[in-house]
Amino acid sequence: MTRVLKIATISISLLLPSTAYAVLPIDNITLPEGFEISIYAEGVDNARQMALGDKGTLFVGSRKAGKVHAVIDSNNDYQADAIIEIASDLFLPSGITFHRGDLYVAEVDKIWRYRNIEALLPKIPEPELVYDKLPSKSHHGWKFIRFGPDGLLYIPVGAPCNVCESDAPFASIIKLNVDTKQSITVATGVRNSVGFDFHPVTGDLWFTDNGRDMMGDDLPDDELNHLSTTGQHFGFPYVHNADILDPEFGDKAGNINNRPPALKLGAHVAALGMEFYQGKQFPASYKNNIFIAQHGSWNRSNKVGYRVVSVKLDGNKVVSSEVFAFGWLQGEKSWGRPAAVLTLDDGSLLVSDDAANAIYRISYTGK
Repeated sequence: MTRVLKIATISISLLLPSTAYAVLPIDNITLPEGFEISIYAEGVDNARQMALGDKGTLFVGSRKAGKVHAVIDSNNDYQADAIIEIASDLFLPSGITFHRGDLYVAEVDKIWRYRNIEALLPKIPEPELVYDKLPSKSHHGWKFIRFGPDGLLYIPVGAPCNVCESDAPFASIIKLNVDTKQSITVATGVRNSVGFDFHPVTGDLWFTDNGRDMMGDDLPDDELNHLSTTGQHFGFPYVHNADILDPEFGDKAGNINNRPPALKLGAHVAALGMEFYQGKQFPASYKNNIFIAQHGSWNRSNKVGYRVVSVKLDGNKVVSSEVFAFGWLQGEKSWGRPAAVLTLDDGSLLVSDDAANAIYRISYTGK
């Protein structure tokens, strides 16, 4: 049976002045000296991946909420004035991207396109079905999508399990020509990537990958990976990180050429959205660094993650990494979970939080 996409009736939520935001304890967030955090928008249900329109409209996907929103800052004060619900009742629509005036939305099994949406808002255009050949399994089925330098749409397809062998296109990253509908597999052995970006100099694909569960508190690490050649295998389910054999499938590890991670991020931190910083507001030392949102652990004795980290590169080599923003986790209790990052045109950094239903703005003032 074909599922019918539900377009939300035009619903615009006008937001209250900044005093309404005091309920979120952003004073708990620690940042490097000279940086500040503020609320960009609140009440964005289950905010996940973000995409910026040509005119500054912020589009936001969700996962369990099943919604897509447009967040409007009409007076350019870096605080949203209105939220428009674009669609609802979607199948885990975490992944969205904006390309050549159109908004693309990824459900688990379909890709939709809203043509010329930014110019038409608050009217919502009829969505067009772009692609419907993705698997429909919900386990690791939600997406993070982005167009690459080659003009093709990159789509991760997570493994339908904690750990298992599965048929293509599971546990891979594919790229799709949205016009011809032809797809190519660019990476395999990828358990569950919910964040990637392209190196601003080389154009190479870098992506986060969530490690398997049920091997204890400290194994294996989530990964930051670098794809240098199309078709590389990143180990899953046979080997994790560089050399940790899987208890069930490790005896087959010799049959693959495992690509080790560029950086181990820590076990169970749930590394999600990432982006190369190309803004001009932050100090020059952050230029082309990778910012990664760590959503936080759910199955560890002591919680980890719930923060944003910064990774410094020299070419295609990781030089260092450090915690950039933390405080969403207080002891063993969390009040928020970073999900994705996005650089605004002024060079400030947005961070979405799908637990607090909020989007934060981190800016550099030098104070």
